[in-house]
Amino acid sequence: IDEIEAVSSIYGEDWCVVNEDEKIYCIKINDCLDRPKWTLCLQVTLPPGYPTAEPPIYQLNAPWLRGQDYTELANSLEEIYVQNLGESILYLWVEKIREVLIEKAQSSDSEPNCKKTSEEVDEDDGDDFLLDYQPVQEDSIKMLNYISSESQEVDEELPSIHHGNPITDRRSTFQAHLAPVVTPRQVKRVLEKLYENKKIASATHNIYAYRIYCEDKQTFLQDCEDDGETAAGGRLLHLMQILNVHDVLVVVSRWYGGILLGPDRFKHINNCARNVLVE
Repeated sequence: IDEIEAVSSIYGEDWCVVNEDEKIYCIKINDCLDRPKWTLCLQVTLPPGYPTAEPPIYQLNAPWLRGQDYTELANSLEEIYVQNLGESILYLWVEKIREVLIEKAQSSDSEPNCKKTSEEVDEDDGDDFLLDYQPVQEDSIKMLNYISSESQEVDEELPSIHHGNPITDRRSTFQAHLAPVVTPRQVKRVLEKLYENKKIASATHNIYAYRIYCEDKQTFLQDCEDDGETAAGGRLLHLMQILNVHDVLVVVSRWYGGILLGPDRFKHINNCARNVLVE
C-alpha cells in the first residue's frame, strides 16, 4: 500500500488504477521530450505474494515494441527483480523503461516503427478488417531468407507440422501450429508452407517464435514476430523459455471476429501455444 501511494504521487496523471480489487495498475512512460516520440504503457498486476515471494505480473504495450526490443526490455525488468528479491520494484521498473526510451530518443533512428498494429487499438475495424487486410508476412520470410542464405547447406526436408486444437472466444479464433526445426532455413520453409494455406495466410495475425539450440556454441538461436499484435511474439518466446523447449517453431494464428478481447487475447495465444507444445 505504501508503494502504491508513493508511485501514484510520483507519476500523477501517468498512473492509472485499472482494477483496485485485483491490484492491476497501468503507468504511461515516455522519453521526457516536449513532444514524446517514444512512449510505452506498463501494466502490472500485484499478486498476493508480492513483493516478498512473487514478482509482479506485467505487460509492456507499445505499437513499436516487438521482437528483440521486447525481449531485451523484459530481460532487464526480470534482472531488476532478481537483484532486488523481496523488495518493492515498481519505481525501478518504470525508471528503467524510461531510461531505455530516452536512449532511443537520443539515438539517430529515433522514429518508432509501427508498420502494423493490433485491431484491438481501433474499434472501427470490425469484420471488414479481414477483407481489407493484406498479409505482410513476406518481411519475416525475407529476413529468414537472408539468414539462411549465408549457409551453404543443401535444402533440408520440410519438417512435419502439427496443428493444435483451435480456441474460439467472442468470434475470434486462435490456433497454434508447431514444427521441429534445427536451422533458420527450416523455420523459413515451415512458414512458407503455412502461408500456402489460404486460411492461415488470411489470419489477422500470425505470431511466431522459435528457439534452436546450437550445441557447438552452447547458445540459443531464437527470434519472434508479433505480426502486428504488439508484444505477442515476445510473450510467446518467453513462454518457450520458461518451459525450456528448444529446436521448435510455434506459430499462433488469430482470426479476428470483430469483438475486442483486450488482454484475454494474450491468454488465448499462450494457452494455444502451451497446449500444442504439450501435445
